[in-house]
Amino acid sequence: MGSRLCNQLFHASYVSGAFGTEWSVKYNQQEICALKGSTVFMNGTFSHPEGLTVTEKFWFIHAVPGVEPTDLSKESDYSGRVECLTDDQKHFSLKLSDVVKKDEHQFRFRIITNEEKGRWTGEPGVQLRVTGELIISLSSYKTQLWIQKAPEEVTEGQTADLTCKTTCSLTDPTFIWYKNGRPLTTKTIKNNQLHLQMISSEDAGSYSCVVGGSQHLHSTAHSLRVRYPPKNISVSINPSGEIVEGSSVTLTCSSDANPPVKNYTWFKEGETSPVGSGQNYSIISITADHTGLYYCVAQNDHGAERSAGVSSESRRNRQDRNTDQTIYAVSSRYQDPFLLNPVVGLQWSDVTDYCKV
Repeated sequence: MGSRLCNQLFHASYVSGAFGTEWSVKYNQQEICALKGSTVFMNGTFSHPEGLTVTEKFWFIHAVPGVEPTDLSKESDYSGRVECLTDDQKHFSLKLSDVVKKDEHQFRFRIITNEEKGRWTGEPGVQLRVTGELIISLSSYKTQLWIQKAPEEVTEGQTADLTCKTTCSLTDPTFIWYKNGRPLTTKTIKNNQLHLQMISSEDAGSYSCVVGGSQHLHSTAHSLRVRYPPKNISVSINPSGEIVEGSSVTLTCSSDANPPVKNYTWFKEGETSPVGSGQNYSIISITADHTGLYYCVAQNDHGAERSAGVSSESRRNRQDRNTDQTIYAVSSRYQDPFLLNPVVGLQWSDVTDYCKV
């Protein structure tokens, strides 16, 4: 295929010529949508009456009656960005690089021959539309939400679709999705939609999309937040280790929740009323009356969850074998509520140096 760059200076008019219906310019597409910054091709074929010799072929955008069109490659806004290619089979193509919004015009192909009236403009031409950016919208049930309005939130357990949109329809695009800057490969992607089935807190993050072949043109990031009830409830103890009878201990309840936990409530196993509220619960001057199982319940607008808790055992410390104080050895063990249970009659042997009852 003998291609050549159309870079001559041309003069044309809208006169159809003396050969009328034998002229033909056919465009493969009459409307093209392109991403800002991408490269676009406009293609077609042409024919002309026999006996004429084509001397000039070019593309132009400014069609003003009585004014000679200017070869697109000669316009300052298109310098270095356009190539006009043709071959011996009368195919023609315009390659336009680094597309910008102001390139939205009707592009026409013009043919000039060796006859004064042997010139032809292919109408209506190709309309170029440029989409400035990719837009992500979120559909959750019947709600349609747009990224331009606010960061969006969904509730854990819902099903949601993220849709990558353009302001005009691209031709056979392939969409690629990213989460926190990394390509997504484990989610369901259909056409321009990312399907999130049974959303969990792990789906929260920053989402963006690109069109294949233009990976440098990312959409505006969409921040997806997930609402969920408290989870991963844990209890910590301060101080940990051995605590002398009569001293104090503070239990702290922690959790992961969105929105944050609104209420922390403390309970003692076997009692119907709470023993305290707030993230911290302090037991002042520990005695045998505090024996029991303790746990916290964390609550937000989406539910409540009970803590896994910790356990505590008590024993009389070796260094205090000559006193009557009970030493509470506090240790963490998940799966059980906080256990405060002194063992009565625990003694240390002066001879064998081991603990016996």
